[in-house]
Amino acid sequence: MISVLLGLGSNTSFSGFSSIELLAKACQKLCGILKNPVMSSVYESKAMYVTDQDNFYNMVFKGFADNSMSPFELLKQINQIEAELGRDRSKEIRFGPRSIDIDIEEFGTELINTPDLEIPHPRMKEREFVLIPALEILKESADSKLRETLNSYLKSLSPQGVEKCPENTQILFRKLLEGGCYGNKTC
Repeated sequence: MISVLLGLGSNTSFSGFSSIELLAKACQKLCGILKNPVMSSVYESKAMYVTDQDNFYNMVFKGFADNSMSPFELLKQINQIEAELGRDRSKEIRFGPRSIDIDIEEFGTELINTPDLEIPHPRMKEREFVLIPALEILKESADSKLRETLNSYLKSLSPQGVEKCPENTQILFRKLLEGGCYGNKTC
């Protein structure tokens, strides 16, 4: 099994689903791809790079891929999930608003640098909205080297306005995730 760390974010609705609902739907779909999932709390963060947009809701998802899965196969499945949840890369502004964004932050010990995929994610070390939730779920992990690396990145950053969402948002997210349905909407 290969340890995989994903960063998820959303700051726009799609098809009547809120950002929190879209994160839960994405996680449900990822649970069908990666085994033994662990999910961080949901955090709200100010937009980076293109700052004139709504705040993002971010989280981290950790799971295990089968040894036969390549990072490129995972990327293909992630892109399919993003498309199903309203992401259309041909119509978006780079770093702009999006219904869902799923980044592969780490894929085992893979080092990849292609036009379509870079692992580890090249901007992970500058993003509090990835580092804080990743450290939240890695505190129970046996991967102390990754934890130390992410901690060193976090310590080098100035605060970026990342805050854990209130408990009622966390409860809503967990209910959506566990329930598998969203009010009157079908999954």
